[in-house]
Amino acid sequence: MTTPPLLSPPARHPALPTLRQSLVALLITLQLSWVLSALSSGPFLSVLLRIGFIGALLLLTYTASGALRWRPLPRLLAVVLVAPVATLAIFVLTEHIPARRELVLGYIMLAILSVVVGTLVTLAALRVERRAKERAARLREERERDTLERELTAARLRLLQAQIEPHFLFNTLANIAALVEAKSDNAGPVLRHLIAYLKAAMPRLNDADATLDTELQLVRAYLELMHMRMPDRLRFSVRVAPELNSLPFPAMALLTLVENAVRHGIDPSLEGGRIEVGGKADASGRVSLWVGDSGQGMSESAQPGTGLANVRTRLQAFYGPGARLDLHEETPHGVHVELTFTPRSAT
Repeated sequence: MTTPPLLSPPARHPALPTLRQSLVALLITLQLSWVLSALSSGPFLSVLLRIGFIGALLLLTYTASGALRWRPLPRLLAVVLVAPVATLAIFVLTEHIPARRELVLGYIMLAILSVVVGTLVTLAALRVERRAKERAARLREERERDTLERELTAARLRLLQAQIEPHFLFNTLANIAALVEAKSDNAGPVLRHLIAYLKAAMPRLNDADATLDTELQLVRAYLELMHMRMPDRLRFSVRVAPELNSLPFPAMALLTLVENAVRHGIDPSLEGGRIEVGGKADASGRVSLWVGDSGQGMSESAQPGTGLANVRTRLQAFYGPGARLDLHEETPHGVHVELTFTPRSAT
C-alpha cells in the first residue's frame, strides 16, 4: 500500500501580506484603537472595527504596490492617498447621512491621523525592507566571493602541483641515468623499483582526496629507492602517529621535502647521513610534520628554492594562512624542515 504524497501548502500571493506584517498591523491597530477609545469615550469594539478596516486597506495597498515593484516614493504616495479614501468609505458604510457636525469633524481627524500613522509606518517598513535587501545582497556577494576563492585556490593548487611533479620525475630519472653510466649492479633493481613506484604514484599526483597515509607510502617507496642507490650512505626512519593517517594532505608536499633532503643534504655529503620523517598532533589538534637530515646542511649563501616555496604556498592554500613551513639548521650539520597546521576539520 503506497502512502499518498503530502500536499504542500499553497504559495502566498505576492500581493498579500505576510504573517509578520499582519501581526505588526494588528498590534498597531489595537494600540491606536485603545488610545482613540479612551480619548473619545467611545466603545472600544466600535473604534477597533473602524481602525482595523482602515489599517487592513493600508496594509493591502502597501503589499500590492510592492508586488507591482513600485519604487518607495510611489508606494508611500499610494498609502497616503488610500488613507482618507478608506476613512471616507468607513464613514459612508457605518454612519447615517447627513451626520452631525461633531461626527464629521471626528472622521476628518481620523483621516488626518490615518495619513500620519500610515506615513510613519510605511517609512519604517520601507527602511526595514531596504535593510533586508541589502543584507541579502551582501550575503549573496559573500557566497559568490567564497565560490571564487575556492575556485582560485583549486587552480593555484593544480598549478603548483604541475610544477612539482616534473621536478621530482626528472631528478629521479637523472639518478637512474647516473647508475647506468656508472655500470652499477644496482641499476636494474633500482629501475624495476622505480617502475613499480611510478605505477603507484602516478594515479595520485592529481588526487584531490589524497591523505597523509598515501603520502607516506610514496615517501617510504622513494626512500627505499634512494637507499638502494646508496646503501652505505643513506639511513632513514618514518615515524608518524597512526591517528594522522586519514588526515587530508596535499599530494607530493611531504615527498618534495624528502627529495630535497636527499638531493641537497645526503647526496653532496661524503659521509652521507640519516633522514628522519615524523609527525604528531598536540592537545589543541595542531599537527606537526617534519623532515630532518644529518647531511651537508645549508651554506651561508643558500636560499630556499622553488620546491620549498611551492610546498609553503600549497600548505597555506590547503589549510589556511595559519599553516607554516619552518626551516632550521641542525647541529653539527643538517637541516630540519617542519610543517605546522590545523586540519581543515578542526578549523
